[in-house]
Amino acid sequence: MCASQIISDYESLSNLTRQMRQAAVQGDWDHLLEMEVQCRQHVANMRLFDGGTDLDEAARKLKVSFIHSILANDAEIRQRTEVWMQQLQRILHNNHQETRLQQAYQSDY
Repeated sequence: MCASQIISDYESLSNLTRQMRQAAVQGDWDHLLEMEVQCRQHVANMRLFDGGTDLDEAARKLKVSFIHSILANDAEIRQRTEVWMQQLQRILHNNHQETRLQQAYQSDY
């Protein structure tokens, strides 16, 4: 694979993770999950070709820049999804407690 294709792949992945970050910020979890599938496929395809191509200094710097962007996006996505998961756990816990209370009061009658 040529260097320009590798750089293009990293740029595309950076753009995809930016869109995923935006979906996480907006709480659009369904869209985030759809893009996660695309991201996994993209990364799997990139792994097939990335290691065997030598990059010149400019291309290597550009690749590193895209990797930093991808990692920053990933960190914010993880932070946002962890907050969402904590909220979801609280809701489920409260629902479980409510169900237990309803069952306890129903058994008294």
